[in-house]
Amino acid sequence: MNTAYGSTLDFHRLVQQELPAEDGQDFEDAKRGFIGTIEYAEVLRTSGPLAGQAIWSHRPYAFLSDETPAPTVNPSLWRQARLNLNHGLFKVTERIYQVRGFDIANITFIEGDTGLLALDALSCADTAAAALALYRQHRDPAHKRPLHTLMYSHSHGDHFGGVHGLVSQADVDAGKVAVIAPAGFMHHAVAENVIAGVAMARRAQFQFGHTLPVGVAAQVDSGLGKNLPKAQPGLIAPTQTINEPFETHVIDGVEIEFQLAPDSEAPSEMHFFFPGLRALNMAENTNHLMHNLCPLRGAQVRDSLAWSKYLNHALHHYAGRVDVLMAQHHWPTWGTSNVKQFLSEQRDMYRVIHDQTVRMMNHGLKPAEIAEALRMPSGLSKLWHARGYYGSLSHNVKAVYQRYLSWYDAHPANLHALPPVPAAKKTIEYMGGIEAVLVKVKIDLDKGEYRWVAEVMKHAVYAHPEHQAARLLAAEAMEQMGFQAESATWRNAFLLAAQEYRNGTPKPFTQVLGGTLLPAVSSELLFDALAVRWNAVRGKGISFSMMWHFTDSREHWLIEINNGAMNSIRADALDAVPAVDITLKLARSVLQDILQQKLTPADAVQSGQLVLSGDATRLRVFFTTLDKFGGNFPVVDAAVLPE
Repeated sequence: MNTAYGSTLDFHRLVQQELPAEDGQDFEDAKRGFIGTIEYAEVLRTSGPLAGQAIWSHRPYAFLSDETPAPTVNPSLWRQARLNLNHGLFKVTERIYQVRGFDIANITFIEGDTGLLALDALSCADTAAAALALYRQHRDPAHKRPLHTLMYSHSHGDHFGGVHGLVSQADVDAGKVAVIAPAGFMHHAVAENVIAGVAMARRAQFQFGHTLPVGVAAQVDSGLGKNLPKAQPGLIAPTQTINEPFETHVIDGVEIEFQLAPDSEAPSEMHFFFPGLRALNMAENTNHLMHNLCPLRGAQVRDSLAWSKYLNHALHHYAGRVDVLMAQHHWPTWGTSNVKQFLSEQRDMYRVIHDQTVRMMNHGLKPAEIAEALRMPSGLSKLWHARGYYGSLSHNVKAVYQRYLSWYDAHPANLHALPPVPAAKKTIEYMGGIEAVLVKVKIDLDKGEYRWVAEVMKHAVYAHPEHQAARLLAAEAMEQMGFQAESATWRNAFLLAAQEYRNGTPKPFTQVLGGTLLPAVSSELLFDALAVRWNAVRGKGISFSMMWHFTDSREHWLIEINNGAMNSIRADALDAVPAVDITLKLARSVLQDILQQKLTPADAVQSGQLVLSGDATRLRVFFTTLDKFGGNFPVVDAAVLPE
């Protein structure tokens, strides 16, 4: 309905009264050092059928210029969304510049004695190229500073995906550009985007809201920044890896102490201390918000205890020598005393979440109970940068519980509970049937009991998916929860749920394996990704072995299919190579083309790009038994397995 109900307006008034005092410092810091920008930070697609369309733009967010929050947006989130409107090239300190607001993340440029270092590469080539062009326009119009070093802070796509907008693979191969990354970067950069990539991509729609319209009753922000650019990421492998917990290197006259921070915000992450410039970059481990311990898109649960300890180390070893702290989202913090305070507060926030969750867990409380009971101490609750605009205290508590004790809350009734649809049908039946439920729900909706209405209507729609009145009531409850949410990711999730209750699940499309990252995927990970697509039901009784010879990478892989499982092992690691049913000789790139549906197996054979020996029928069996994943599977409706 796109209207805030009275209960939501009352909720917003209470929120407004409880917010920290506004001293304007964040707004001042977000603008400090501004040099220049382009209108709306707008980046247009330059080629292809969609040329001229915006890949990235702040233009749709012009409504946020109003200081007065819209009644359909939590006033705390409105403030964060307005702060994230700032965009352009900013001077951080001598030699260090950031382009902010041209992507969900920042890119940091460090001027060396002879050339340029870049810290991170944004999400896609177009936004990265625009950011570099903005830097060149204001700092290096004659292009006298070649970009000779690129450093990846961590293994998330919004920090490496734009690499091809900064440097070329040819220049990296020729040694003209060094690419530096933390230990484990390549595996983690592609692993979560390949093995479970389809599920994560669909869930990310609910986290970031990029399939929602932008507006006061729809998407307004993502907490860390505005949204995701509408383009695909790329990846260039590092030429140098930081492997020790602390390593110091001097690059083009700039001394950098690298601190590894694995299993913090990302499984592969590192911080950067510039002692000569009295600057510290904390990657994504400090932000002007509470981050996720497990994002809504899904990921391995992050170690909040380790995270707090990395911040504690930075506080005690670096902060006294730092004039400015920056990160790869949001704006910097200036002044040694301010840096110390900011670091200590961020450290304490993650430590409290960890310790107090575990304390309550050891008293026997279950995840939902801890999430409802735990409150931040007053010293943290009154801080803007400890508020849950991206993560939330509620779902971070549940992540800590999951990390230690798994999904199981120890109540045996939940050990073998009914799946959602049969449970929903029995629940609605016990409540007197769908029509009786709707009568009660309308009463509770008028009372503003949106959480309960959403819970009941979840069951109602599972049990009666075609019942339009039920779907509309479910949408209304979700919408009001979205309007109340302080977390941008919660707001996006609730509002996209409302949209799909009203309009249904979007039309499915086939999600090809690996997308644009596929060339960077190791062969081991590639075969692991194919194994999770093997349909053991459709492949019942199928048993055979294959030998894959990749002519370009000179790798040889044995694949064995038996008992519904696909196992792979590098053949040159075997004591003896067994006889197989079929042997395939091809370039790895040909297999990639087949998996991305640019080439059929039959055409590859006919053209000589794939040479077979043995039982050729096995090739058809292999590919036809692999599932094709739909990129828009149902979320608020029941999912159905393909035959």
